[in-house]
Amino acid sequence: MKLRMLLALAMMMLLSSCGYNDLQRQDEGVTSAWSEVLNQYQRRADLVPNLVETVKGYAAHEADVLTAVTNARASIGGIKATPELVNDPKAFAQFQEAQAGMTSALSRLLVVSENYPQLKADRSFQDLAAQLEGTENRITVARNRYIEAVQIYNTTIRSFPSNLTAKYFDMKTKPNFSVENEKAISAPPKVDFSKPAPPVQQ
Repeated sequence: MKLRMLLALAMMMLLSSCGYNDLQRQDEGVTSAWSEVLNQYQRRADLVPNLVETVKGYAAHEADVLTAVTNARASIGGIKATPELVNDPKAFAQFQEAQAGMTSALSRLLVVSENYPQLKADRSFQDLAAQLEGTENRITVARNRYIEAVQIYNTTIRSFPSNLTAKYFDMKTKPNFSVENEKAISAPPKVDFSKPAPPVQQ
């Protein structure tokens, strides 16, 4: 009995000293950070239908822009975004590409709105645009936290002696956000209501 207890104690000390506990804690940190990224992206996707309908009420003939936003949302919906996605670099890249497409489509939609003073003056549109801006800022914060969590985890998994533990338990590095134009993609669509909207013509 004492021998078993000593072996168990020795095993616990061995796992602790070889970075196993750190890897588990950091893996949970990555999962938590990724969940928040998904949460904020879902929040943005939920705003899209109402935003499209509001714009359509004033600029129905901007069909190509409205269709692009709708298609971007559908593309995102076709990806099974789960916590496990961070363990699949190919699926992660597809998710990232789809979200970049949504960012681009929303930017075009907001640019179009500049041409319609009545739309900019619409209270529903202003509320939706403000929610979108806030969500984009939350996405940026969530992405940055995920990037930091992954960097810490990947550094640990590549460092000695924790790399031996990672190899033994088949723990691999996780993909991170990286695009050719990261600065442009991560910048939220600009929504500026600092200038008063022209009076709505009756």
